[in-house]
Amino acid sequence: MNRLPAFDPARVAALALFVLALSWPLQAFADFRLCNRTSSRVGIAVGYKDQEGWTTEGWWTIGANACETLIRGPLVARFYYVYAVDYDQGGEWAGKAFMCTREREFTIRGIEDCLARGFDRTGFFEVDTLEQKNWTLQLTEKGQTVPAVPPPPAQNRPIFPALPQPAQTRPAPAR
Repeated sequence: MNRLPAFDPARVAALALFVLALSWPLQAFADFRLCNRTSSRVGIAVGYKDQEGWTTEGWWTIGANACETLIRGPLVARFYYVYAVDYDQGGEWAGKAFMCTREREFTIRGIEDCLARGFDRTGFFEVDTLEQKNWTLQLTEKGQTVPAVPPPPAQNRPIFPALPQPAQTRPAPAR
């Protein structure tokens, strides 16, 4: 006499999860993120060049020891530009790549004639993403180090080395 195997709900559930996992579309995580590894709140502006030209955007306020996604989706450029200001202790993280900003939230197309167009001319520092589709920038205080250990291959998220202490040269923009 042939007997059918006994119904095993745990086995059926495991098989269903396995089939579901195989059929689930793989989600690609690709973003430009900034992690604030300081003890202060920071304001962030970012600049980049896409198919339509240069764009600057801001302001993101990122709390102490927190991270925020600044650009969602696969990165379209190798180089991104960041300007950061310390809201609590003063100072800034700046560079020699001049782009347009303003004190309130903004998205500005173009980097030419900032002052003539009614914007501020602000120096951004360059971030080389090495043509990765995903990047996390670690903003740090003087004396603080962030290990440049590559993440697991599935995440493909390089870590930018620690940045210098902010300079005490510019007032913080309005929040």
